[in-house]
Amino acid sequence: MSAVLVAAALRWTDPRATAHPLTGTATSAPYAAGVSPADRCALEHGLRLAERLGGSCLAVTVGPAGAEEMLREALAAGADDALRVEGPDGDEAATAHSLLAGLAAGGRTADVLVCGNRSLDRGTGATPAHLAARLGWAQALGLAELGVAVQDGDGIRLRAVRRLDGGRAEELDVPLPAVCSVEPGTVRPRRAPLATALAARRAEIPVVRVSTPQGGGVRAGRMRPYRPRAKVLPAPEGGTRQRLLALTGALTPPRTPPRMVTPESPEEAAELLLAYLREHGANPGTQKS
Repeated sequence: MSAVLVAAALRWTDPRATAHPLTGTATSAPYAAGVSPADRCALEHGLRLAERLGGSCLAVTVGPAGAEEMLREALAAGADDALRVEGPDGDEAATAHSLLAGLAAGGRTADVLVCGNRSLDRGTGATPAHLAARLGWAQALGLAELGVAVQDGDGIRLRAVRRLDGGRAEELDVPLPAVCSVEPGTVRPRRAPLATALAARRAEIPVVRVSTPQGGGVRAGRMRPYRPRAKVLPAPEGGTRQRLLALTGALTPPRTPPRMVTPESPEEAAELLLAYLREHGANPGTQKS
């Protein structure tokens, strides 16, 4: 059996980025950008899985040149290799495309992809699901625990625990290959030794550039108010009178025949109106003002 490759997919985020109100140009704050707490836990889970399975851990991200500092931190913590992908990163689907295309272009075939469940830049947590859907792998998302359940001749399965509503939890048996996302705070990330931290500062980070996929894009049209579809009704039959009667339901039972009343006083008119309401299920009050 070949060595298992665990890929820790890290998200380079800048929670303090601002946009110019006129030009829309985004300005980042390099001192605030970096890896989110959930992704730090994903890296630690990836390192532990690689140790347990006797494999290697790859730290990979889709981001600009500034994201290499995050990858060097992963190398210092114990990752065996790192990879930065330059490509489309507009939404979750584009990020998943760039990540998988970058791994393929770099000649990396992962057996497990570990991600944070949600990024700090208003992420929806959908990127791991997009990755699993594109690969056709098993997926276990939003995990509170992740470890190795079985490693034998029949293959490797992971043991995972996911939180449910109402304080409940479910235990999962996840076969490989799989995509797993973990919650922040599930493990304590390890601190890098000084020797590996210094060596990581001089490490060369491989870079792979990928392009936008052809076709399959979403076309944006003119903005307009939402208007639901009209309800389809069968056309009435017969002449004009019959059609009007069918549309208005004037002859549909139960039907109250028309009646002309000529009350002689306001009190009598009010009594007739209250009697009509009671006859048709209303319960008007009997209190008089």
